[in-house]
Amino acid sequence: MGELIMSAPVAGLTSKSRIAAEDVAMLRHEVFGDGVVTRGEAEALFALDATAKDKCQEWPPFFVEAVTDYIVHQEKPSGYISQDNADWLIRTISRDGMVDSRTELELLVHVLEQAKSSPSQLCVYALEQVAHAVIDGKGPLMLGGTLVPGLIARAEVELLRRILHAHGGDGNIAITRAEAEVLFKINECTAQGHNDPSWNELFVKAIANFVMWSAGYEAPTRDVALRRDAFLEHADPEIGGFFNRMISGGLAGIMEAYRSPGDVEAEWEAKNRAAEALARRAETIDAGEAGWLIEHIGVDRPLYENERALLTLIKHASPEIHPALRPLLDKVA
Repeated sequence: MGELIMSAPVAGLTSKSRIAAEDVAMLRHEVFGDGVVTRGEAEALFALDATAKDKCQEWPPFFVEAVTDYIVHQEKPSGYISQDNADWLIRTISRDGMVDSRTELELLVHVLEQAKSSPSQLCVYALEQVAHAVIDGKGPLMLGGTLVPGLIARAEVELLRRILHAHGGDGNIAITRAEAEVLFKINECTAQGHNDPSWNELFVKAIANFVMWSAGYEAPTRDVALRRDAFLEHADPEIGGFFNRMISGGLAGIMEAYRSPGDVEAEWEAKNRAAEALARRAETIDAGEAGWLIEHIGVDRPLYENERALLTLIKHASPEIHPALRPLLDKVA
């Protein structure tokens, strides 16, 4: 932080080790009644959060709300996070590249949720916090309960989903390559763990959304694509029905889908016909997307179950597929 100038009431609180409910009420109504309007005021709140070891339950929501208002709404146009504010937030909450406070992690995610648009690195930074937690057992998630390195539980999956949803504002319709890179890193490092089945669902939906969108396919918005109980049903019932069968029962549901190739082909017949028209005006999965998938999946090892589901979806949904992907696609039904 730069030079920190505090009002007398805030400075008085930093000399205490505890923030009580009446302190929060005073800050809310007397000190910040007009909102947090300067960076100095926002930094004063960070200083309070860092120095007070005993905080009442009213403090975290006030802190998150007040700092979010400054980052998201104080610069014009309201709702659009500037690059400068994004850089400042990352610098302020980072300790060796990681967020170490649950309150600050909640602030980061809340900022993404409240913004209409934000720099992509802010979302990637948030995803990386979950990656640190599930891969190495480090970070703020660890402070909230048991965290097993190499395993991703439902709580972590829902946090990832929340972050990806939050970044779906203006201009962020599809999953980006940088976001997909973090998801692949998580997948590789947790593939041998007894992960919650919801991870398979989220991983396949997110990566398919990135690949199909970057290939020119009319993929749905990330809000639709990442919904828990629906995938592409608004854009195409055939895709949605097939994929819902695969993920509705977790890993068992995925395997059952592969045991019914006749049903799969029948369900996809209409989609394949429509793909001919789509191919005339959309790009295909070209050398770039093919190379990216091959790099992350590889052809010299067995497929993970969620990778198998991903390739099955791409094989049926893409109008045309680059020949370089054939060795991978030949491994799936």
